[in-house]
Amino acid sequence: MSVVKPLQAAQAIPFIKRVKDQCPLVHCITNDVVQNFTANVLLAIGASPAMVIAEQEVTAFINVANSLLVNIGTINNNTAKSMLLAAAETQKNQLPWVLDPVAVGSALIYRSEIAHQLLLLKPTVVRGNASEILALSGQNSSSKGPDSQDSTESALNAANLLAQKYQTIIAITGDVDYVTDGHNTYSIAGGDINLTKVTGTGCSLSAMVAAFIAVSTDALLATASACYMMKRTGELANKQQGLGTYAVSLLDQLSLFGDSHQ
Repeated sequence: MSVVKPLQAAQAIPFIKRVKDQCPLVHCITNDVVQNFTANVLLAIGASPAMVIAEQEVTAFINVANSLLVNIGTINNNTAKSMLLAAAETQKNQLPWVLDPVAVGSALIYRSEIAHQLLLLKPTVVRGNASEILALSGQNSSSKGPDSQDSTESALNAANLLAQKYQTIIAITGDVDYVTDGHNTYSIAGGDINLTKVTGTGCSLSAMVAAFIAVSTDALLATASACYMMKRTGELANKQQGLGTYAVSLLDQLSLFGDSHQ
């Protein structure tokens, strides 16, 4: 079992500032539902998004990007080919990349098979909810599509095993986030329930992780720092005027964070 340590703000802030200073280019092969919000989140934190999806282009674009996000939320035969080609190229070029295994599980066999093929291409980080991480590890899970019905604590052992098996970092996000390499684990508490009510916050967090690991050699702490930033800005965003205002305010807080907040 890994050692769990709460992440401190002082550990996260330098990573947040580094993204703004270096403006990494994140190649996003993500789902159709969240492309616009994901792009805006990346811009808000100081990164540069690119949604290059065609299989004829993904391999070439990997050579100019700083990191890759693969999100299987609205996967189909065409995007699956692009994902596998891009992930293989990142492995070849030793570029950091993130796998977001949206809604994997026994009820959705096709995406689960693709997710396991992608795991073999050595993602730097796998970011998912508890149900997705449990399903990836072959354990029973409860989910409603992309929404987890399991606690992050219940998936921590599975995360440790997955991290060790695939030599990767697993980030389980929920009420308390856990980020582990199978030996060391950071916990990140906080956040706000409204983060679960705005489409794309989890998917966008995966893109944030891709940006953070692009500018750091410490992928474990960089991933935990991205989770910290999303939780903290979720707390700071305006909750008084409904979810539409909250979503825009979240972008505002992400763009300001590190300048005036800790």
